[in-house]
Amino acid sequence: MPSKARLALAAVAAAATATTMALPAHAVTTLDNAGKVLDAAHPWRHGIVPTVDGAKNATLSLPIGLNVLTQLTYGGGNSGVGVTTGAPKVYLVFWGNQWGSAGTNAKGDTTLSNDPGGAAPVVQEFFKGLGTNGEGWSKVMTQYCEGVSSGASSCPSTAAHVGYPTGGALAGVWYDNSAPAPDQAAQGQLGQEAVAAAAHFGNTTAASNRDAQYAILSPTGTHPDGFNTSSTNWCAWHDWTGDVGVSSPYGGLAFANDPYQLDMGASCGQNFVNGGSAGTTDGFTIVFGHEYAETITDQFPAGGWTDIQGSENADKCAWISSGQGASQDITLSTGSFAVQSTWGNDFNNNQGGCEITHS
Repeated sequence: MPSKARLALAAVAAAATATTMALPAHAVTTLDNAGKVLDAAHPWRHGIVPTVDGAKNATLSLPIGLNVLTQLTYGGGNSGVGVTTGAPKVYLVFWGNQWGSAGTNAKGDTTLSNDPGGAAPVVQEFFKGLGTNGEGWSKVMTQYCEGVSSGASSCPSTAAHVGYPTGGALAGVWYDNSAPAPDQAAQGQLGQEAVAAAAHFGNTTAASNRDAQYAILSPTGTHPDGFNTSSTNWCAWHDWTGDVGVSSPYGGLAFANDPYQLDMGASCGQNFVNGGSAGTTDGFTIVFGHEYAETITDQFPAGGWTDIQGSENADKCAWISSGQGASQDITLSTGSFAVQSTWGNDFNNNQGGCEITHS
């Protein structure tokens, strides 16, 4: 996705009849049919855009046109980093004392009293479960690599490939209740929270952060970077400290801005796969999974894998509700969770396409 990968779902996704225009410095702006700018807040969006009024099959990020016909190519790396080459490590940061009182459930997950959707334990179990049961969703991403020429669309077996999260991707959980999270946290504040998280977890060297990503989860009712306001049209995004003007003493840090998805309801995935109460947290695992998948294939945007429009692997497959690549539940050792598919260059005899699983 663009400099800041956005998942509304996804930062670079275009509406079914939308067009994209290139702006200086790799900027990508998405327009609707009337030419209205849908999202120009981030010059290089890496994220996910919402479904249109929550309607399935009518989505802003449904891959069409060039977005479908072009493969992902390697960006040459950014500050020496292209993809996550070791087993991915996800650190969840529940930011702000607005999350309420903390507890622990029978599974050892942190629970929070001001979490109306019960999202916190679900997200923890999701990342705990990745890389278990031989699940194939994570395997789609392992076809990508770094150390190849800029513009390459495939990887030799000798290249350093995206790692598989064997035994789980969750590396740590921190409830940072030292102060309230800002009502509208700026990009730099989110980056600074990632730096604070690295210190909290003892990841104080570039080596310890090489395969790490920090998911900054904001509490319900807040609007990090303008989430759920009239000025934005996305559900989440990912980026790195070097792109948001934050100096990290621990090397560059990959992080995601993961707002409280349920505040936007069906527009950010509630009940996109499952009906009733079973689908209350669909948006959390779909959207946060989207950002995770893009981070490990484009760790410091946009040095990793993007297509000609700047779309990342998850952007190209966002909000598909039927047919090949449709969002669906995957079964992990920790339960069943809704996810979207991601783009595989090697699908369909190397024509490319959206895959839920991979050999």
